[in-house]
Amino acid sequence: MRNPDALTLMPYLPANPIPLERLHSMCFTPRSLFWGGGLLLLILGLVSCTITARNQVVAADPKPADASYDWQIPNESWKTPFKDEQPILFLARTQNPAEWDKLPAFWNESTEKTLDPKTGVPVERNVVRIKVPLGLTQVPVSPVENPITVGKWNLGKKLYFDTILSSDSTVACASCHDPRKGYTDQSPVSTGINGKKGGVSAPTVLNSAFNRLQFWDGRAATLEDQSQGPPQNPVEMFDGAGHAWHKVIERLRKKPEYVKMFREVFGTEPTRDGTAKAIAAYERTVFSGNSIYDRADLAMRARVEEEGTGKYDFKPVDFETALKGAFKNKDENALKSLNLDPTRDATRIAETAAALERGRALFFGKARCNSCHVGDNFTDNDFHNLGVGVKEGILPPESFGRHSAQPLGHKNPDYIGAFKTPTLRGLLNTAPYLHDGSEATLEKVVDFYDRGGNANEFLDTKMRDYEAEKAYLLAQQGGAPYKGPEVKLFGKDRKPIVPLHLKLTEAEKKDLVLFLRSLQGDPVDPKVAAE
Repeated sequence: MRNPDALTLMPYLPANPIPLERLHSMCFTPRSLFWGGGLLLLILGLVSCTITARNQVVAADPKPADASYDWQIPNESWKTPFKDEQPILFLARTQNPAEWDKLPAFWNESTEKTLDPKTGVPVERNVVRIKVPLGLTQVPVSPVENPITVGKWNLGKKLYFDTILSSDSTVACASCHDPRKGYTDQSPVSTGINGKKGGVSAPTVLNSAFNRLQFWDGRAATLEDQSQGPPQNPVEMFDGAGHAWHKVIERLRKKPEYVKMFREVFGTEPTRDGTAKAIAAYERTVFSGNSIYDRADLAMRARVEEEGTGKYDFKPVDFETALKGAFKNKDENALKSLNLDPTRDATRIAETAAALERGRALFFGKARCNSCHVGDNFTDNDFHNLGVGVKEGILPPESFGRHSAQPLGHKNPDYIGAFKTPTLRGLLNTAPYLHDGSEATLEKVVDFYDRGGNANEFLDTKMRDYEAEKAYLLAQQGGAPYKGPEVKLFGKDRKPIVPLHLKLTEAEKKDLVLFLRSLQGDPVDPKVAAE
């Protein structure tokens, strides 16, 4: 775009303009007042001085030489034209049940008629419509600056599985978040570059598109932020030599296939910004849903609507309907999740359905699981101190969790030792459990919660027995003996902490675990999961 000052003065400039440097040397000199008309050139001289000063300010603050590693202004001539871009769109059943039912698969190619945003010309282009699995009532929301296209998704998937992101080309995103292992590595802690061990269990990528914050401590606000962490982490992908991300980009730019893909998708050379966006685009399509529980929920709603009672309450018959459908369709994944043989166990439908309903009632009742595990993804997206990692009542500094990730000016003591509530989707593929991988089985996890976690000064309010704590304080004030569960005193104020014991029976624990197993969804679609 032309300089507006030059446009304003254009009618007054001579046919052969004087170079800017010469005009500048004439500013405020007697000679300038008499050259070619005096006053007019004084005005031009003032403008020239202003323009020159402006140029000098710009030159004094040059763009850093390595800024292009991080981001670049797109070259539109490199990008795939709008009419040839193939956007990825999502459809959940709650948005349009009829259209959702018509989609034959997870990944559905079709066309759309739209307008080119630059020219306004009508175009018809190819699109992909993703059928969001049953049970997930929302669709992923991408940042406005990172819409998903097939080209970007292909680039993100390629990057996700490529060890090129690590300094020695031994570790990929998929190394710790393996589709074959529930998008985890099924280890208590992950192994990174040069065999280094991390400090937490790798959280699953399943349904991470719905997370409010990423990582166990919530230090990343988006998937775009999260994807930038591992390549610069010295215990994951970075060997410590040079600038982590600049080295990544240098490696990518040496690969012609990556240069081509980045140019077509972003109109730039490979950059950190584009890499983060592409990986996030891929991760937003990693879903888990259509579990036996989801199907039973759908059956319950259909039954209630048919009955016309308006009472949306589960009954064993709703689980029976879901199980009968699974046996009819020989759904091995769903049935084996419940320890049912697709060829021999059809006679167990009624007893299994009754146990599932008992387990569901416990989950939403006595066991209090839904205090934190709520919504489509069975998480409140908040952070809680369960006492994980506590030894003899002491919480080590490296286990401060969310509190450590909060910036100064925003520290909340309630988040000391608190870690993110994980999704309960895909549980059978994501063991061991808890953020440190300390519990090997679902049965062990239920036992952990049944005893109220591990007592510590910052134990979450939802894990504490307030009635017992209140009784202890009253007994202390009145000088009477305290009769109740064991009390542990913490901190300078000797604060009483009593973990809440759920007092589940062995039969109840068994039913609860069976219900948790019913949350196991379909395997991630091969289009997404296959390398």
